[in-house]
Amino acid sequence: MNALSRFSINQMTVKQLSLPSLVEACARLGVTAVGLWREPVAAYGLEATAKLVRDAGLMVTSLCRGGFLTALDPAERTRALEDNRAAIDEAAALGTDTLVLVSGGLPPGSRDLVAARERIADALSVLAPYAGDRGVRLAIEPLHPMYAADRCVVSTLTQALDLAERFPATQVGVVVDTYHIWWDDRAPDEVARAGAQGRIHSFQLADWTTPLPAGVLNGRGQLGDGAIDLREWRERVEATGWTGRIEVELFNDGLWVRDGVEVLEETAARFAGEVF
Repeated sequence: MNALSRFSINQMTVKQLSLPSLVEACARLGVTAVGLWREPVAAYGLEATAKLVRDAGLMVTSLCRGGFLTALDPAERTRALEDNRAAIDEAAALGTDTLVLVSGGLPPGSRDLVAARERIADALSVLAPYAGDRGVRLAIEPLHPMYAADRCVVSTLTQALDLAERFPATQVGVVVDTYHIWWDDRAPDEVARAGAQGRIHSFQLADWTTPLPAGVLNGRGQLGDGAIDLREWRERVEATGWTGRIEVELFNDGLWVRDGVEVLEETAARFAGEVF
């Protein structure tokens, strides 16, 4: 198998590249799929981005990100729903069927994780049918517990699936991201559960390296540099019957200061060597 036929480069991995430069580099290196982020897409223009990737024959595997659905204030909740509807429309315009959701952390002054997760479910009851009508699936991404307070109260695949199962699989599923779940001994069974239900809507890779940087956000390691058995995770997900593209999404200051085309070439080579 040609590993590149399964590879998708998430735009954040090479965020130093402009969209035209990323598309050009993908064409030169034989990369045929990308995961896009809303902010650079908006800066370049939604219609211009859609045309750029379409003309290049690039598959858009996902759009990041929607979510942040845990606010207590009614006005903030209304704004969040409006923003997520816009994100769903953007995903449809870009030709991707997957919008990744980072659910949001605890609101200021709150310590109630259970109630925060229930507010996510309330928001999904509005957003899931809207997404389904537009051919877009919402993919709940559990983030490592170190992000629970400020970024994402959904910390495990179990929690993500418990939310997703309230809705049709064609509307709501999950992201399997090795960086966030590799440590969880329940995760292998939850991958099987998600696969059996057709709820693996995105599969993302990053390695776990230490020490973590200040702020911990930009600590995702290049494939093969850390503690995660990436090939085992690929085999585990594929054992469920999943055959989709695999995104490599790295937040890494050391990679971002390098030449972006060089990083893309290195990442594709690591994907072939470490994942397959």
